[in-house]
Amino acid sequence: MKVVLQRAHKASVSVGENIVGKIDYGYVAMIGITHGDTEEDIEYLVNKIVNLRVFEDETGKMNLSLKDVEGSILSISQFTLYGDTRKGRRPNFMQAAKPDIATRLYESFNDKLRLEGIHVETGAFGEMMDVSFTNKGPVTIILDSIDRKTKK
Repeated sequence: MKVVLQRAHKASVSVGENIVGKIDYGYVAMIGITHGDTEEDIEYLVNKIVNLRVFEDETGKMNLSLKDVEGSILSISQFTLYGDTRKGRRPNFMQAAKPDIATRLYESFNDKLRLEGIHVETGAFGEMMDVSFTNKGPVTIILDSIDRKTKK
């Protein structure tokens, strides 16, 4: 499971002309799910995301977590995070999980964030979406649950 996490201000996601999710401050999280991802992958990433200290304290140092700043998450399903571009000019998405599996894990991911006390807004799974936001900093962090297995 991969997450591209971007510190955000005034983020929204639209399907067609309709805004389906929006936050004022926190993260835009692009979520990619692959074959073999499990609830353990979700738990690892949720713990990282809510406790990662990338928000500024009163001195301007990145020392506060999403929980500390009472931020929200705009969660967007993003199968293209598993695009393989090693061969040819068109990405291969064979490493992305099938929609039935990805939907279940994506919903579980969002539910676990909510259990941590985080306000979560979402896009519409499987739809063409427009995401708009200001990346504060800019701060962008790439997380991969495979790292939990190689952590020493």
